[in-house]
Amino acid sequence: MRNQLRYIIAAVVVVVGIVVIVATQGSSKKSASSTTTTAAAAKPAAAVAPLSGLPDPTGVARKRSALVIKIEDDTNSLPQWGVDQADVVYEEIINGGIPRLAAVFNQNAPARVGPIRSVRPTDTQIVFPIGGIFAYSGGAPYAIASISTAPVKQVDESSAGAAMFRDPSRSAPYNLFGNAAQLFALGGGAPVPPTPLFQYRSPGQVVVGTTVSKFVVNFPSIYPMTWTWNATTNSWDRSTQFAGPDYTGNHVRESPKNVIVNYVNYVNGVGAFTSYANLQSGGVAEVFTDGKEIVGTWARHSKSSPIQYLDAKGKAIRLTPGQTWVELLNNGAPVTVTH
Repeated sequence: MRNQLRYIIAAVVVVVGIVVIVATQGSSKKSASSTTTTAAAAKPAAAVAPLSGLPDPTGVARKRSALVIKIEDDTNSLPQWGVDQADVVYEEIINGGIPRLAAVFNQNAPARVGPIRSVRPTDTQIVFPIGGIFAYSGGAPYAIASISTAPVKQVDESSAGAAMFRDPSRSAPYNLFGNAAQLFALGGGAPVPPTPLFQYRSPGQVVVGTTVSKFVVNFPSIYPMTWTWNATTNSWDRSTQFAGPDYTGNHVRESPKNVIVNYVNYVNGVGAFTSYANLQSGGVAEVFTDGKEIVGTWARHSKSSPIQYLDAKGKAIRLTPGQTWVELLNNGAPVTVTH
């Protein structure tokens, strides 16, 4: 798999012994010397978290599955909690053009994540290569039937126990939150660790692309999302049209290292609110990383395979280690880029 992250195991350096024995003919005194040279063992490459590409010194990310949590993303959702600690965030369109998030956790386990909302058919497309645990509030029968085909352990409000809780200071249905550590404790299925979703560039590797200061992802209605390059943090500051600069409930600016605009076709299903993003084909992708834009393509070979992002030469686009947002924007919608 092209975007599988490989861990390098240091080879054992062979100890070479050289023994030199010098004998003097005709003398009873013998002289012997031996020299042993040991090369220093090669230092193992630092282990990294599979979904973020960041160092994983404790190994926690490689010892558990992924946890995907559905989070509301409309005017009623603010402030959101825990989104800044996700490894990957997918932003999808649901009924009426309203966006909703599927936040993928592995390396971090915040004590408060949400507000948690219902499942949609697009989520099945997202989680198939990720596996692990899928946490949501509930859902219509058609949506639950869809997610039931995915290789995930489903956890909804009725089965979460203390891992989900209601905040009485907020109005329902926007007051359901989850404790990621307790959700992880419920146990998730394979793969452990999760399959890497992206390829990352090594330190010093230059990004070849067009310099960008800001871009707007034009989701429908009042939901365009603006991403502004922050040269101080080397990340993309997120702002929404309906609320301005995006800060989480614990006052952290949402500012991922990478943003991928993944153009998709939203397919209409049977009945109301059943449209979903078709992630089983391919199309155009715009990747924003390190203050630059790379225009390329995306392709997926099977449900269980992660999406591959390729540049104009057909080579894998390498991201900056850290959080990545994937914007599932409908085909034909514009992205406004400021250079």
